[in-house]
Amino acid sequence: MTLPDFLDSDATLEALLAGFENGTWPKEQWTHAAHVTLGTCYILDGEGALDRLRSGIPQYNVSQGGQNTEDSGYHETLTCFWHDVIREYIGTLPAGLDRLTITRAVVTEFAPKRDIFREYYDFDVVKSREARATWIPPNAMRELR
Repeated sequence: MTLPDFLDSDATLEALLAGFENGTWPKEQWTHAAHVTLGTCYILDGEGALDRLRSGIPQYNVSQGGQNTEDSGYHETLTCFWHDVIREYIGTLPAGLDRLTITRAVVTEFAPKRDIFREYYDFDVVKSREARATWIPPNAMRELR
């Protein structure tokens, strides 16, 4: 897998984070890899990562002309799912790695696996209004929380 340009350096990683937070990151570059990158950086920043994602993603959506409705925009279950998957994976990496190295490892592992959530849910979690609005735990054998 070729890494996205925003993982070329600490400076390009910071540009993604700043662009997301101020609403200027181009919508066409708001890919699954960008989502995973953001989640990784927030988790590495410490406590409050999930709350930052919960508030930041809807704000970003609106900044790009999107809406957060029952059927589009922010998705609580997928946000929590990916937060937990990323956090768990980071815990398997060797101690002492820098943020860029960890983020590259997470993106390499999970950017190609954007549909992995389907292994944990026996319904179409993406289309579920309930799952979009509230956290629904996975029902697969392996619990994430």
